[in-house]
Amino acid sequence: MATLQKYFRERVTPALQKQFQCGAMAVPRITKITLNMGVGEATGDKKIMEHAVSDMTAIAGQKPVVTRSRIAISGFKVRENYPVGVTVTLRRERMYEFLERLISIALPRIRDFRGIPARGFDGRGNFNFGINEQIIFPEIEFDKVDAIRGMNISITTTAKTDAQGKALLEAFRFPFRK
Repeated sequence: MATLQKYFRERVTPALQKQFQCGAMAVPRITKITLNMGVGEATGDKKIMEHAVSDMTAIAGQKPVVTRSRIAISGFKVRENYPVGVTVTLRRERMYEFLERLISIALPRIRDFRGIPARGFDGRGNFNFGINEQIIFPEIEFDKVDAIRGMNISITTTAKTDAQGKALLEAFRFPFRK
């Protein structure tokens, strides 16, 4: 069992039960974390997509799915069914392990880091934010990086409101900006 998962069961659940006056099964929890990396420049070179797949595999710990374009857009020089990104959905143990690495190792490595703005909530308790550089993760070897790419991270919760979602992430010591 991941350390953060054990922490959720032993510390976070009782604290949120007390805060929201609800039963153990009604406590908000994280259901999945989705990582998405757009690789629009891969239309010209297939090697770029291979590098993005290898980076995402190292970060997430599982093989990503290559997303393809649905329609042709001549302005972006994209044809139908071209690879344009990679995505990974993490659940259960891998999700908690990734969240622990993100909070304790990766986010503090961002230059001039002052916290993540809390405006990324969607109204239903889910949180989305972006990272500009994949090199903040220790699994990525800086010497082997061909280009700096960003990624979107979506944390999906069972919370009904943004306040519940924020309380859940704050209980995990998520570094929100003050």
